[in-house]
Amino acid sequence: MTNRQPGLHIDAALQASQHNTGLPLSELRILMSHVTGLNRVGLITHNTMLLSADQFSQFESLVKRRVLGEPVAYLTGVREFFSREFMVTPDVLIPRPETEELVEKALQWLEKRSRENLLTKVLDMGCGSGAIGLTLALENPILEVTLSDVSEAALQVAQANAKKLAAKNVQCVHSNLFEAFSPEGQPQQFDLIVSNPPYIASGDEHLQQGDLRFEPLSALTDHQDGLFFYRQLAQHAAQHLRPTGAVLVEHGYTQQGDVLALFRQAGFAAVGGFTDLAGQPRMVLALQ
Repeated sequence: MTNRQPGLHIDAALQASQHNTGLPLSELRILMSHVTGLNRVGLITHNTMLLSADQFSQFESLVKRRVLGEPVAYLTGVREFFSREFMVTPDVLIPRPETEELVEKALQWLEKRSRENLLTKVLDMGCGSGAIGLTLALENPILEVTLSDVSEAALQVAQANAKKLAAKNVQCVHSNLFEAFSPEGQPQQFDLIVSNPPYIASGDEHLQQGDLRFEPLSALTDHQDGLFFYRQLAQHAAQHLRPTGAVLVEHGYTQQGDVLALFRQAGFAAVGGFTDLAGQPRMVLALQ
C-alpha cells in the first residue's frame, strides 16, 4: 500500500492510493465517500480537506480489502439501483445494472395491466436484497408486492431495505419457491411473478472470478445445470397466476433458448425473449 502518514488531504490520498494499487479512481472515490460522508460533489469541493488519523486508517483498510478482491458494495454496505441506495451484505447478491432492464420491462407490462385493475399483485421470487420488488413497489405504489426468499438472512436485508425506502405496499415471506404460497392446498395467485434466480451452472469458471468469489453461492448457482429454477417456475407458476398473468425472468446470456423452450413446453400461451441494451438475450416473458 503506502507508507504515507495521516495528514494527507483527500485528493492526495486518492492519487497516492491509485498510484500504489492501480485501482480505478472511481472505486477509490466511493470508498473515500464512505469514510468521509461526503458525496461525489463534496469530494471535489472539499478535495483539500485533511483526513483524520481514523479516516485515513479506515480508507487504507478498505483499499487493502478491495485489492484482495472484496466487492466495493460489500465494503460500503450499499449499492445504487434504479437511482436508489440499497443496503447489501454478503448474504445477498449485489444488484447489477442490467437487472434494471428487467425492472423496466416489468413496469411496462404492469402499466398496461394496472389500467384494467385497481390493484395488481406481484411476487418477487428469490428477492435477495429486494432490489427488483421494492423498485416495482416504489415506482408504482398501487401494486401489492410480495418479496420471497429461501434465505432468512437475505429476507432480513430485504425487510431492512423496505423500511429504509419507506415501501408501504410490500410484504416479505420466507419460502422455498412456492411452498409458502399454497396454504391448505389453495394456491395464492399473482398478476406477475418476477425473478432473477441462480442461473450459473455448477463448476462454471466464472464462480471463481471477480466479485462472484465473495457473493453467496446459493444466489449464483443452482448447483446443477443452471436451469433448475426455470424448470420449477415453468412447471408450477401457472397455478399461482391470475388469468392472463405472466412470469418475467432474467437469465444468463446463453440460456434464452432453453428457458423459452421450458415455458412453451409448460403450456404458456405466449412466450417471448428480450435482449438487454448491449444486445444480449437476457430476459423471457411468459404469458398465462
